[in-house]
Amino acid sequence: MYRFPKGFIWATATAAHQVEGGNTNSDVWIMEQTAHSMFKEKSGDACDHFNRYPADIRMLAELGFNTYRFSIEWARVEPLPGVYSQAALAHYRRVLQCCQDNGLEPTVTLHHFTSPIWLLQEGGWCSAKTPARFADYAALVTDALGDLISRICTINEANIGRVLTSSGVMPPLEKLQASKGWQEASATIGVPADTFLPFMFAVTDQAKDTVMQAHHQAVRAIRSSNPNIPCGLTLAVQDIVAVEGGSALAQLHHEQVNEAYLKQIKQDDFVGVQNYSRHRYNRDGPIAAEAGVELTQMGYEFWPESLESSIRTAHALSGLPVLVTENGIATADDQRRQVFVHRALQGVARCIDDEIPVLGYTYWSAFDNFEWMLGYEPTFGLIAVDRLTQQRTIKNSAHWLGEIARSGWLPPAL
Repeated sequence: MYRFPKGFIWATATAAHQVEGGNTNSDVWIMEQTAHSMFKEKSGDACDHFNRYPADIRMLAELGFNTYRFSIEWARVEPLPGVYSQAALAHYRRVLQCCQDNGLEPTVTLHHFTSPIWLLQEGGWCSAKTPARFADYAALVTDALGDLISRICTINEANIGRVLTSSGVMPPLEKLQASKGWQEASATIGVPADTFLPFMFAVTDQAKDTVMQAHHQAVRAIRSSNPNIPCGLTLAVQDIVAVEGGSALAQLHHEQVNEAYLKQIKQDDFVGVQNYSRHRYNRDGPIAAEAGVELTQMGYEFWPESLESSIRTAHALSGLPVLVTENGIATADDQRRQVFVHRALQGVARCIDDEIPVLGYTYWSAFDNFEWMLGYEPTFGLIAVDRLTQQRTIKNSAHWLGEIARSGWLPPAL
């Protein structure tokens, strides 16, 4: 048995667009609606978490978690530039209060992939205006809601575009811009296809600098409003493995997606680490898992040990305490979910034993939800959601992980 430290954060997480439903004022919603959309299906009502949050939050607390990570939707709070919705702020205040009433610390993410339509009309994540726009939004949320927030993640996976392209998961930006769905979305918003740049596709050097400037300005704004709220950035920290002469390419990828970001956040309070598998490189580039290797529904290699590697990388390069803000598996086999998380947590324990300051572990995700371009097919959730009735069904893995969270003890074997 392994005993996690007292005060360890045990969380599960969601993102607004993936669970709330009806996020009609965002760029991703527009991209879903086009005739030739790259999205397999539309988010629609999602999990209707916008309305069902009281029961959902109570369920998470009863399972044994002590923290809930969720995002506040910028497109709801600021539907027009400089115009803030008091109704949206009041809604999120009720969500935060619900967390507090149920004994859950709220970890708030200010931007989780989706942006207001007007931001894209202003140039999106390549515009010199965006960092200040985002900082203003961060200040507003902190001023209005900071008394109920335990910690803030400014931007979710600031490096996601570069991770997806350099690992071969996403086509080059030029190819995307030439696609029918991209052109339809940009025309709907009213900008040229070559200047339409949603966050997930912000892969250029200019976009990378814009995102990091937005983060730094937001941190300053948050600290100015409420210096008692710890804040940081979350990154998709990659466990990069070189095989068959792939050392040079693996190192280049590491520099582009890990080092380039982790070395810029040394003044933050923590770094959010998000990891799901490892990435292997040979002399020609990224390679798939070997034949016969177990894969998840996302096509990732079943390799929970990558979390330990990513924690070590993040702390070594940033010098910051680590909060695991996402780790999990998309699978229809709930027993494999337990095996995955158990092995991942063993890696977390080894990091703690080596005196790496790991603040907590967050399982992604609380619910089976909208998984972006792949729609509702991948099932990451600890809790199943019926697409027709919205009925929630707690999986065995939720009870198992909740008991670990409640007791703080990790069994040596399942």
